[in-house]
Formats: sequence, structure tokens, C-alpha cells
Amino acid sequence: MKVNVHAVNFNVDGKLVDFIQERMDKLEKYYDRVVSSDVFLKVDNVSEKENKIVELKIHVPGDDFIVKKQCKSFEEAVDSCAESAERLLMKRKEKIRAHI
Repeated sequence: MKVNVHAVNFNVDGKLVDFIQERMDKLEKYYDRVVSSDVFLKVDNVSEKENKIVELKIHVPGDDFIVKKQCKSFEEAVDSCAESAERLLMKRKEKIRAHI
């Protein structure tokens, strides 16, 4: 799957990009028709510890899924986004399977 990583107002580390790519590749086992995904990394300028925002946009034929999470670290946010996306993709697969 093609994963586009967009870091808003900062430079992203190569290790984080590899982690995101690896985690997004696992989504294909839940729904094999995923075309691509966009991952937006943002940092909120607030005094709270949970200031890392990850927005995940998954493109599948006929639909787009958007998941947004805010956590203490980007890795934690990417993991929770991926878990939510897994549930969405499984739901989508079941819905399509029911119509066939």
C-alpha cells in the first residue's frame, strides 16, 4: 500500500516514517482493496502532554475513511489510529460480503 506521510510545520524522523509504513501495511490483511493512505502528523502548541495529533485518511474504491487521534507520542497515536481503521475496514468488508 502506498503511504504518504505529511508532517505539518516540522521535519519527521526516518524511523517514524518506517514505523508508520510498517503499521499501515498491516491494514491490508483486514481489507485488501486499500488503494493508499495519507498520514498527517501535527503538533498542537498547548501546555498539555497529549499534543501529538495523527490524522489517517484511507482511500478505498468508492469511499474514504478518516481517523483522528491525539496522544502523548506519535507512535501511540498511529497505533490507536490503526486499530480504529482496522475496525472500520473489517466493517466495510462485512458490509460488502453481505451484499454479494
